[in-house]
Amino acid sequence: MTRRLTPPERYAFGASVRPLLVPKSDPCGRYADDGFWLALRTPQGPASLHLAREAGDLIATGHGPGARWAVDRADAIAGLRDDVSGFPVLAARHPLVHRLARTFSGVRLPATGLLFPRLLRAILEQKVTGKEAHRSYRAICRHFGEPAPGPAGLVLPPDPAAVAAAAYWEFHPFGVEQRRTQALLRAALVADRLERCADAAEATARMTALPGIGPWTAAETVRFAYGDSDAVSVGDFHIPNTVAYALAGEARGTDERMLELLEPFRGHRGRVCDLFALGGITAPKFGPRMPLRSFSRF
Repeated sequence: MTRRLTPPERYAFGASVRPLLVPKSDPCGRYADDGFWLALRTPQGPASLHLAREAGDLIATGHGPGARWAVDRADAIAGLRDDVSGFPVLAARHPLVHRLARTFSGVRLPATGLLFPRLLRAILEQKVTGKEAHRSYRAICRHFGEPAPGPAGLVLPPDPAAVAAAAYWEFHPFGVEQRRTQALLRAALVADRLERCADAAEATARMTALPGIGPWTAAETVRFAYGDSDAVSVGDFHIPNTVAYALAGEARGTDERMLELLEPFRGHRGRVCDLFALGGITAPKFGPRMPLRSFSRF
């Protein structure tokens, strides 16, 4: 199945879809010269979605039993349902945000419509470095994943039922300790209910009711499952400092200070944080980096 999509002017294809992939190597997707590939467990069955540029448009091609669902959802996955119409007025309230909003005006927020794969990644990213989390994510996807339809050689994201049936110690060789594993197993047990949530607010409420899942994990999930441009990752190690430095020139910030500074941008608070990341804005660093560890060796 194919579908032709017409992006907005200055649309930034790569910058819009890359956040859906784990950096450097993702078993469930890739972005390369031939376009963007993503393996999906859709409500209609497994699928692979291919997005490629052609004369200014995007050509969406689906493979597998879930191809129709994937192609129907392709515009959201590409970020083309992201409504930025009210953001320029808000961005004008701060000169740095205004400049970044103009520089990255073509970047759109994708929305996969599938919650569990992103929740899996967010749980693995709790309290560890990105490299550790992404290493675990790749290992889990390769272990639980099945070959995805299509010619890209991808694997499907793990089936929640298979994850829920596993013992916590099975995740230890993947570098995941018992605390994060138990949070993942709880989420996998209720994955069907989570996928049926009507919007980001309902999904956040249901996720944070589970032990081991807090506002940071929920925000990291709904930002890309629902395209929630207001989701703020409260509890992040770096973002409060970045926001305080970018908006007020303060080298360090708290979650409370971050939310106070972001309040004028309500409705797009998460988008503002993303703009700082895109622009390479960071607070001064005063301490050593967190060391890389491997729980599989403990």
